[in-house]
Amino acid sequence: MTEQPPLIERLCIIGVGLIGGSLARALKQMGEVGEVVGCGRGEVNLQAAVRLGVVDRYDTDPARAVAGADVVVVAVPLGAMEAVLRVIVPQLEPDTVVTDVGSAKSSVIADVERVYGRIPSHFVPGHPIAGTEQSGVEASFATLFQRRRVILTPLAETAAAAHHLIRRMWELTGAEVVDMGVRHHDAVLAATSHLPHLLAYTLVDTLARLDDRAEIFRYAAGGFRDFTRIASSDPTMWHDICVANREQLLEMMTLFNTELARLAEAIRNDDRATILSTFQRAKRARDNLYLD
Repeated sequence: MTEQPPLIERLCIIGVGLIGGSLARALKQMGEVGEVVGCGRGEVNLQAAVRLGVVDRYDTDPARAVAGADVVVVAVPLGAMEAVLRVIVPQLEPDTVVTDVGSAKSSVIADVERVYGRIPSHFVPGHPIAGTEQSGVEASFATLFQRRRVILTPLAETAAAAHHLIRRMWELTGAEVVDMGVRHHDAVLAATSHLPHLLAYTLVDTLARLDDRAEIFRYAAGGFRDFTRIASSDPTMWHDICVANREQLLEMMTLFNTELARLAEAIRNDDRATILSTFQRAKRARDNLYLD
């Protein structure tokens, strides 16, 4: 019986961190990738990726790294996306499929348009809804995407074959893949991911600047640790996300500030009914959520 070739013969991952590294591990585990080429600015991290078997080889020059690649996954912070694209686009084969993992799709698509002057048919915007507060290739693991969602935001110009290839790539990692409009994606993520990270960072920063911060953190209980865990995430990445998705994030911040002010007024006025009803609604909503 003739052995089936892998889904992707040569995969180039630019940004071999938690997401890119986990993707490579998953595809290798499934036998669905022939060669994985890693690329990034940190050679120590890339050397670790080779040592761990996450990539087969690496190059610190993106233009060289993408040579001969069937699929290129750009997994860099949003603020670096345009610069990376400008380097790699002239070196890509005509049929190379390019995708990304950015958390703000409008920003990525704008970068692609600036570089190409159009939306190329082989570009498939994507965003895996998975991760931890850890970063770097040593934090990656093959099961990161299992039973998680990956959102693709294909455009009118996106070729069906490229869309299918990237969908299948993510499905092989164990993810549930869904398609979504670009603006809808950015609005949903502003509410469910970007705002929570902003709140966690702000709370920790506020408390850390108090005069008695050492005592406050000494007595922090499990709730504080659970809520602020994501404040250990990569600051550069989340800075870029806030800037890139500012419009949608500001809308959610305005809404949240309005609700927080309403609750503050209830506490000030000893309005116990409003306080209790707010907490009861929140508990019912949270208990009915499916967050695995």
